Amino acid sequence: MKKILEELKDARTIGIVGHIRPDGDCIGSCMALSLYLKHNLPKDRTIDVYLEPIPSKFLLWEEAAFVKQTNDNHIIYDYFIALDAGSKDRLGFAESYFNEAKIKVNIDHHISNTGFGDINLIIDKASSTSEVLFDLFDENKIDTEVAKALYLGLIHDTGVFKHSNTTEKTMNIAGKLIAKGISFSKMIDETFYQKSYIQNRILGRTLIESILVLDGKCIVSSLSKDILSLYEAAPADLDGIIDQLRITKGVEVAVLLYETRDQEFKVSLRANGDVNVSKIAVLFGGGGHVKAAGCTMKGSASDIINQLTNLINEQLEINK
Repeated sequence: MKKILEELKDARTIGIVGHIRPDGDCIGSCMALSLYLKHNLPKDRTIDVYLEPIPSKFLLWEEAAFVKQTNDNHIIYDYFIALDAGSKDRLGFAESYFNEAKIKVNIDHHISNTGFGDINLIIDKASSTSEVLFDLFDENKIDTEVAKALYLGLIHDTGVFKHSNTTEKTMNIAGKLIAKGISFSKMIDETFYQKSYIQNRILGRTLIESILVLDGKCIVSSLSKDILSLYEAAPADLDGIIDQLRITKGVEVAVLLYETRDQEFKVSLRANGDVNVSKIAVLFGGGGHVKAAGCTMKGSASDIINQLTNLINEQLEINK
């Protein structure tokens, strides 16, 4: 792992990219790596971060204002580093930079990662890509701003340390980051629990329209483009809804669909029991973890729900 940072010392130009629709771990890991490199490499190096628009609640660093959101920067990077992306097509508008880079690096924690880099560092037992980076960094060189970014990734991919991917190591790392002087309670409240009025309304609508299937072992809810438009809700406003569905008593699998374009839905899957939702997501070009995964599917909401619940039921039957 340390060899990657050793190689970066000689790079004149470094690009960093996260996955489309960036979440807390994606943003946290991208900001952590860029800040760590900027603070520890010579000042004459070019270090650029590429991400789709960052939700306002995640704008915790002044440097976030300089994140690039277009691919009109005509440069071939010495190193281009993909973070928290399970496959190359998840890099969105910055995929061309990755393809053209002299050396391509892929750092991730998703078990479904396709290993698409020249250098691949995939630690599927890690709670988050931010946890992978913590091991990559020299702990003594992690300052408060880098610690804040890593902690953001930890709390969002572990659901504030309540998901099953939380380990003793994860908690030890969190303690070391807190010791760097970050405002961890404020960060948890403002980036994880705090909801806007729009988010509360769309959460209520999603819960009201949810249905229990498979003898109450699976809960499903879907949101059409019209409903999202009615509530003026963006995809970022749906954060946390899938987990609210998941904690319904008796449920082993939660499914949330939202329409991104006509007859195309983003699907989120969460499991409490023995169902491997990553195995299901991979069938439709997605991926993730055993208990948390996602994909994009085409068709009507009812057809997609039927496909998914049949696959979920197959696993439930096997695990009886």
